[in-house]
Amino acid sequence: MSDARLGLTVVHRRYVPYAHAHYAGNLVDGAYVLGLFGDVATEVCIRTDGDEGLFASYADVQFRAPVRAGDVVEVVATVSRVGARSRGIDFEARVVCRGRPDRGESAAEVLVEPVVAVTARGTVVVPSAV
Repeated sequence: MSDARLGLTVVHRRYVPYAHAHYAGNLVDGAYVLGLFGDVATEVCIRTDGDEGLFASYADVQFRAPVRAGDVVEVVATVSRVGARSRGIDFEARVVCRGRPDRGESAAEVLVEPVVAVTARGTVVVPSAV
């Protein structure tokens, strides 16, 4: 019998403020996206177990494309494994909108094809069921 929590997907979107740019070209450090993964994992835990849970580990983090200030990032978390107290979660961060400073200071566009920026697998733990 399959666990109903398997395949649960939670999506967050966030505008990346210029205050988070740390590098030339308005690049944002990878830790910014890992923080977003933590936020979406918290909602996963609330939905599956009624508790915020705790992040235990990341596995196979892949930084595939840059995230820049002015981007809108969509972060997706999907439950891939359910243990007694642990949950495996697959993460993907996609850039869905991007600033276009070449067209003007505040110009931006919706990307026709989102750019996969970061993928990872993680494990969260939740309290044992009462």
